[in-house]
Amino acid sequence: MIIAQISDIHAAADNDNLQRLERALAWLATLAPDALVLTGDLADNRHCGHDLLATCLNAVPWPLFILPGNADNRDRLRATWPERFADKRPALHFTADIGGIRLIGLNSTLENSDAGSVAAHLGWLDQALNASPALPSILFLHHHLFLCGIPGIDNSICHDRRQLETLLRNSMRPPLAIACGHVHRPMMSLFAGIPAYVCGSVCAANPLWFGADTVPPVNDPVYLLIHRFNDGELVSYHVAV
Repeated sequence: MIIAQISDIHAAADNDNLQRLERALAWLATLAPDALVLTGDLADNRHCGHDLLATCLNAVPWPLFILPGNADNRDRLRATWPERFADKRPALHFTADIGGIRLIGLNSTLENSDAGSVAAHLGWLDQALNASPALPSILFLHHHLFLCGIPGIDNSICHDRRQLETLLRNSMRPPLAIACGHVHRPMMSLFAGIPAYVCGSVCAANPLWFGADTVPPVNDPVYLLIHRFNDGELVSYHVAV
């Protein structure tokens, strides 16, 4: 079972991010994943960009799951993909059981804010983790849960992440991994004792800058994340294309 993850496209008429996305999708076509999860910031601002993505993403041959990011507008997402979001509640979460693993998408966005929050959705998440049948899971969301160390980016972390940490540490069925976006740079750590990944971005990366006087140069390619679940084990791969 192969689950591909793409994050932070930031499509707009005045950038080349659609072409960068097409490069990622062309590489994925050679892998033929069983599902594709988009972890937010499809558009470059809350009021335009989603329509530019429709033609490209509607041609994807794999099951497609979409979470909003802070740069997305929920109403625009619904208008662009009415058949996909018609039965979703305002939060636009998702769950899908595919090939013996449960994909859980948790919307971490706040209206008119770059920061994340999940406290209002923890009851829903607990039900999703413990739903029948009992399955291992991957938790997807947009906002990062551990400090990345980049000034400014950590100001818009998931602010109530400690409440989520408490839920996951006490859960009888914690996820095998947590996968998010938002930082525009691939990295990993642990959160609640669980491997936690940040998927690199389709758009240009943020510099790996920790506040020193000199900002390191940025020449990163397009990144995506591949999760392979086989014989009860999950391995995740950062891929540059």
